[in-house]
Amino acid sequence: MKSKSIIKKIIMGKYKGKTLKLPSMETTRSSKSIVLESFFNTIQFEIIEATFVEVFSGSGSIGLEALSRGASNIMFMERDREALKVLKQNIAQTDPSACEIFAGDSFLNINSVVKELKRKNKEAYLYIDPPFSIREGMEDIYEKMIKLIASLPIQIVKLIIIEHMTGLEIPHAIGSFEIIKSKKFGNTTLTYLKEKEVE
Repeated sequence: MKSKSIIKKIIMGKYKGKTLKLPSMETTRSSKSIVLESFFNTIQFEIIEATFVEVFSGSGSIGLEALSRGASNIMFMERDREALKVLKQNIAQTDPSACEIFAGDSFLNINSVVKELKRKNKEAYLYIDPPFSIREGMEDIYEKMIKLIASLPIQIVKLIIIEHMTGLEIPHAIGSFEIIKSKKFGNTTLTYLKEKEVE
């Protein structure tokens, strides 16, 4: 039987129908289309001209979907070599001048991203989709992710979106941010956080 190459298409916008390659499933886990569609339906008008950061970006399918739908600047964060190679190929099919790659450990590189956003005086949508903690070597990934979120300065954050295992309980408040809503899709949940409202 012929092995099926793993691909996905951009759903909407100016690059609609462009085929994106995906790294092997052992390397990264692709977001489900239903999750992507729900997310982009939620922020479809807000994302126009926005800055979008895809943390643990893998193939970059979420950031490139955001670009296709009108975001002006996408920052990708990825450390896996194979995923980076695929990410560069996918970016080349869209608008490389609107994309920036931060290669290496996202937990360290977040400082460079924050610095860059402050320099540009930009607020960003941060989409955080860490590897599931059931993967070998990833047991503490969610604790590290919560620390990362807590470290973010409010002036660079428009909205934080976490794609995570449904069983994971995320604290209602993390640093200067709090959960505004969660949506379940079987084993996957999207949780949205915004700056805490002042009482």
